[in-house]
Amino acid sequence: MLIETEATPNPATLKFLPGRTVMDAGTRDFASPEDAEASPLATALFTLGDVTGVFFGRDFISVTIAPGADWRDAKPDVLGILLDHFAANMPLFHAAAAGFSVPAESADFGDNPEDAEIVAQIKELIETRVRPAVANDGGDIVYRGFDAGKVYLQMQGACSGCPSSTATLKNGIEQLLKHYVPEVTEVRAV
Repeated sequence: MLIETEATPNPATLKFLPGRTVMDAGTRDFASPEDAEASPLATALFTLGDVTGVFFGRDFISVTIAPGADWRDAKPDVLGILLDHFAANMPLFHAAAAGFSVPAESADFGDNPEDAEIVAQIKELIETRVRPAVANDGGDIVYRGFDAGKVYLQMQGACSGCPSSTATLKNGIEQLLKHYVPEVTEVRAV
């Protein structure tokens, strides 16, 4: 089995492509070893010590290491865990936690019903134009809400903590949303 590796805009994060589907639907972000308890794979990656984040996408896993850690040291260990996991066809989640991996877009907070049409346009643009591009960089972006012209988005995976994520939000996503949805005045990360 061959697992391809790609750099991401975040120097602390690498994207690993096992050549098969990782998540059938949605994404899953693990920001701590406690979060990872639902997944044997994420748990194993956190046991390496330098791992500070694990993200499961449709066909990739992004792994983030701590500041000061070196990918030259961590990469062989991460690849070993991924190879063992996928070669053995192990489950991604423990059976009790399998239902816990819901698509990220189901975690919206309450929007004003009067803004339903605007919110639908925003979600459509994020789903069709933004998420595929962000996934190419080893991450995801999740809609969290719209209030008084402000769109709240959560960056995940390689995009969370990435030095260029602010530029992506302001120069890319905000401009796109403002162009197509004039009611949008600002995009903020949560």
